[in-house]
Amino acid sequence: MAATPAPPQAPPKPTWDPRRMEPALPWLRPTIRIRLTLLYGGMFLIAGILLLSIIYLLAAQALHEGSGQSFQISGSSLNITSSTCPKLDTAANQEQFTEFLKQCDAAQRQHALDDLLSRSLLALLGLAVIAFAFGYAMAGRVLSPLGRITRTARAVAGSDLSRRIELDGPDDELKELADTFDDMLERLQRAFTAQQRFVGNASHELRTPLAINRTLLEVHLSDPNAPVEWQQLGKTLLATNERSEQLVEGLLLLARSDNQIVERKPVDLAEVAEQAVDQVHAEAEAKGVRIRGEQKPAVVQGNGVLLERIALNLVQNAVRYNVSEGGWVEVTTEVQHGQAILVVSNTGPVVPAYEIDNLFEPFRRLRTERTGSDKGVGLGLSIVRSVARAHGGHITAQPREGGGLMMRVALPV
Repeated sequence: MAATPAPPQAPPKPTWDPRRMEPALPWLRPTIRIRLTLLYGGMFLIAGILLLSIIYLLAAQALHEGSGQSFQISGSSLNITSSTCPKLDTAANQEQFTEFLKQCDAAQRQHALDDLLSRSLLALLGLAVIAFAFGYAMAGRVLSPLGRITRTARAVAGSDLSRRIELDGPDDELKELADTFDDMLERLQRAFTAQQRFVGNASHELRTPLAINRTLLEVHLSDPNAPVEWQQLGKTLLATNERSEQLVEGLLLLARSDNQIVERKPVDLAEVAEQAVDQVHAEAEAKGVRIRGEQKPAVVQGNGVLLERIALNLVQNAVRYNVSEGGWVEVTTEVQHGQAILVVSNTGPVVPAYEIDNLFEPFRRLRTERTGSDKGVGLGLSIVRSVARAHGGHITAQPREGGGLMMRVALPV
C-alpha cells in the first residue's frame, strides 16, 4: 500500500521590517541626488534670471543715454549745437556736419557699450559672490546629517557605545546610512557587553581556584613535620601557582585596557612614578641597581590604577633586565608640547633595533623562551602599550648606546 504523501507546508511568512518596505511611489523618493540637483539647478536658474534682468535694465539705460543728442535752432539760419558733440558748431557745410554727426554717434555708442560692459562685470561679480555664499550655506544644510554621523562616530571612538544617531527626515541615502550605523553600534554594544561580562566571570572563575591552591600549599608548607621532599615540591608548586596568578592578572588587565577609558580623573604622573619607584626599591637594592631621576608634575586625565601599572611595569622591567654590577635606572616625568611625558631609561644588555617592535608583543622576550623565565610572564610591555592607547597616548622604545633601553610614554594633558 502506497504511503500517503504529506500535505505541502505553507512557506514561512517573512519578518516585517518597516525599513525594507518600498514606498508607494518610488520615483517620488527624495534622494540626496535629486535634492542636490533641484537645489543647485534652481539656484543657478534664479541667478541667470537675475543676471539677464540686470543686463536688460543696464542696456536700456545705456541706449537711452547714448541717443540723447540735443540740438538748438536759432535765427533765420540753421545752427545746430550739442554739448555732447562740440564739433557740430564748426561744420562749414552739410558734408562736414554729416561726418561730425557720424563720429559723435559712434563715440556715444562705444561709450554706452563700455559702460554696459563694466556694469555687467560688476553685477556678475556680485551675483557670483552671492551664489557661492548661498550654495555654501545650502550645501551645509543638506549635508548636516553627515556632520551628525561624524560626531556620533567620534563619540563612539571614545567607547561611548550608547550613543545613536537616530536621524530623522526623508528616507534617503543619508538616513539609510545612519540607520545602518545605528544597527552596527547596537551589535557592537552587545558584543562589548558580553566581553565585559566574560572578563568579570573569568576573573572570578580563574582567581578562585588559584587562590585556593595557594592557601593549601601555604598550609602544607607551614607543617614542620612534612618531609623535605614534600617541602621542596610545595615550594615549586607555590612558585608555579604564583606565576599562574600573575599570568591571569596580566591577561585580565590586558583585556580591560584595550578599551578606551570612560571615567577619567586628574592623575599626576610624578606621584605615579614615585609610587612605582617605592615598590621596586627593595628589588633594585637586592640587584645592586641604583634608581635616579627627577619627577616634575605632569597631570593627565585618566585612570590612576592603570597609569600606575604603566610606571610599575616599566620600572620593574628596567630593574630586572639590567647589568649585574653598576646598573642604574632613570625615571623622569615632565610636560612637553601639551603632553605628559614619562621616560624610563636603564643600563642593560644591548638590544638590536629590529627587536624593538617584538618587545611589545604578548609573551615575547628578548632572546628568551616563551616560558621558563623568572622575570615575568611576558605581558608587561603589552599591558603598557594597551593602557597608553586607552588613554589616547603612545609608547616608544629606543636602544641606548652601550646597552639598555629608553622607554618614552606620551599622554595627552
